[in-house]
Amino acid sequence: MSDLAKLEALDFAALLCSRVCHDIISPVGAITNGLEVLDEENNEEMKAFAFDLIRKSARTASSKLQFARLAFGAAGSVGAEVDLGDAETVAKRYMESEKADIDWQATRRLLPKNQVKLLLNVLLISLQAIPRGGKVVVRVEGDLPFPTQRIEATGAASRIPPRIVELLAGDLGDHVDAHAIQPYYAGALARAAGLAIEISKDGDTVIFEAKAADTAIPVDSTE
Repeated sequence: MSDLAKLEALDFAALLCSRVCHDIISPVGAITNGLEVLDEENNEEMKAFAFDLIRKSARTASSKLQFARLAFGAAGSVGAEVDLGDAETVAKRYMESEKADIDWQATRRLLPKNQVKLLLNVLLISLQAIPRGGKVVVRVEGDLPFPTQRIEATGAASRIPPRIVELLAGDLGDHVDAHAIQPYYAGALARAAGLAIEISKDGDTVIFEAKAADTAIPVDSTE
């Protein structure tokens, strides 16, 4: 990914690690709190509450780590394919702790790993489009080598996330942080996979489409 050369390798690695840590620090902290309650409390109701907190938080932390492993990790050797069924599993588990519901309509099949990683990264971006929650529909349509990925995020106060168009295009601007690095990485994945991302808004629905680069149309960032 030549686009990532715009950042020093160490800076990029640090920022992406910070993005992953951001997702798991809350459930891990909750596990710690639950263990402290077990150490200090004799009340059976409080102990039951603590056990429930630990169980739920451990499940959340595990689901977020599994998602990150597939969305950001190597996921096999160069040229490897990934089963969309695996992507569906980690995506649905990840979404259990999010405000939005997910409707996964992508048929199970093998796709190049960068296309699957891109799909999961665009799913993360789509959640920024519906900060109050709602519904996310995931589809992958068409044949290889470049099936079209389509994610529709519908919810109250939906919007095209700020700076998202520039970040997907590889423009980091003057401020680089762990929040910005994920869509920047998604844009690099798209280009590495020969895809371009188109974003549009229709009523309460924000639509993200990743399609073959020579068929994509420019994004209207004024939406």
